[in-house]
Amino acid sequence: MPNDSVVIIDYGSGNLRSAAKAFERVITDDGLNLDVIVSNDPQTLNKATRIVLPGQGAFADCMNGLSSISGMVEALNDNVLKKAKPFFGICVGMQLMATRGLEHGEHQGLGWIPGDVVKMTPSDKKLKIPHMGWNEISISQSGKNNFVLRNVESSEHYYFVHSFVFESKDTQHLLATTEYGGTVPAIVGRNNIIGTQFHPEKSQQAGLKLISGFLGWKP
Repeated sequence: MPNDSVVIIDYGSGNLRSAAKAFERVITDDGLNLDVIVSNDPQTLNKATRIVLPGQGAFADCMNGLSSISGMVEALNDNVLKKAKPFFGICVGMQLMATRGLEHGEHQGLGWIPGDVVKMTPSDKKLKIPHMGWNEISISQSGKNNFVLRNVESSEHYYFVHSFVFESKDTQHLLATTEYGGTVPAIVGRNNIIGTQFHPEKSQQAGLKLISGFLGWKP
């Protein structure tokens, strides 16, 4: 493996090819010397420069899928928390950073950002769940201070598809929100960790700018 690589974790969840292609495109456009590696081997994380965790489906299924790979959660904790490598969680991959998920019972998450993943409850009962489609986001003061979001504009639209949301306990960890029958968390993060509820790999140029910010991030 090369010294500089982005590892996208394959644990049976998420559109891995779509994510890999988006990262590869940004690497080419930005002229970066990085390789994209899709892997289910925990050992690859030890040599990775950056780590991406995609995800779609139910919280418990994704957490079980991650935990079923021997040594993967331990490798994540070591590389992300101890070695402070930049980490990007996408959709349920972002939700797994929470303390717990409350979908079909109570399930423990990675516990990296204090908070719960709870069912969406829009104030307008006519709004359909799952929330699916394109939305603008509003960047918080914490988000404005985050390098990854330096080129992100609130007027741009991002693609969402989800029924649950990440309610962080500390508002400092909430970097951006969107509106869907109320305020909905869109981006959370702390230290070297960031995650989006929407899919940047499906959000066209706006999503690519966000990925570019992540690849240039040196927290």
